[in-house]
Amino acid sequence: MATVVITGAGRGIGLALVQGYLQRGDKVYGLCRHATKELLQSGAEVLEGVDVADITGLAEALKPLTSVQIDILINNAGVLGNETFDRPDPASVEYQFKVNALGPLMVSQLLAPHMQKGGKIAMVTSRMGSMADNGSGGYYGYRMSKAALNAAGVSMARDLGERGVAVALLHPGYVQTQMVNFGGDVSADVSASRLMQRIDELNLNNSGRFWHANGEVLPW
Repeated sequence: MATVVITGAGRGIGLALVQGYLQRGDKVYGLCRHATKELLQSGAEVLEGVDVADITGLAEALKPLTSVQIDILINNAGVLGNETFDRPDPASVEYQFKVNALGPLMVSQLLAPHMQKGGKIAMVTSRMGSMADNGSGGYYGYRMSKAALNAAGVSMARDLGERGVAVALLHPGYVQTQMVNFGGDVSADVSASRLMQRIDELNLNNSGRFWHANGEVLPW
């Protein structure tokens, strides 16, 4: 039985991951700002008040996990804005950086001392953070923040390798969640199942890789 910690666990991909790991018999801690009914009824240990954008408050919010030995940490919490070149929104871009890039880094730094050797950290990123894959422009805050998350994940893979902890950068697909007004082409359950497969395959030899949930290796 693994011990799994998941941020952004109240709905969407995060909730589907919670349910998927619970079905496997794992111990799951679901972290969120405000718990949903679905999360509270899932059987997970729920930790409310975890706002990954609140950098100064994260250490206090994560204190209940200091006695937990973690096998898998999934940084799933994220936010999507839609700035264009002609309609900039600096406040939105800054907030996306906090949630999508700096928050996951800080959560990982705070919880890494409690991870087991052989542990795994999964960053739920996006192929929209890829330079090579950007054929349409726009979405400045989201693209920039996910590119920053990818950079952080690769550095973490190098730095944590000597501790026996592997790191994956995982694009979940275009998922039918509230974030995209349920306009995706794959369900949260299918995406979560695929993400779990990629995390199962994660090891020190492929640590730092940028994967699509379907197994495709994505370009930077």
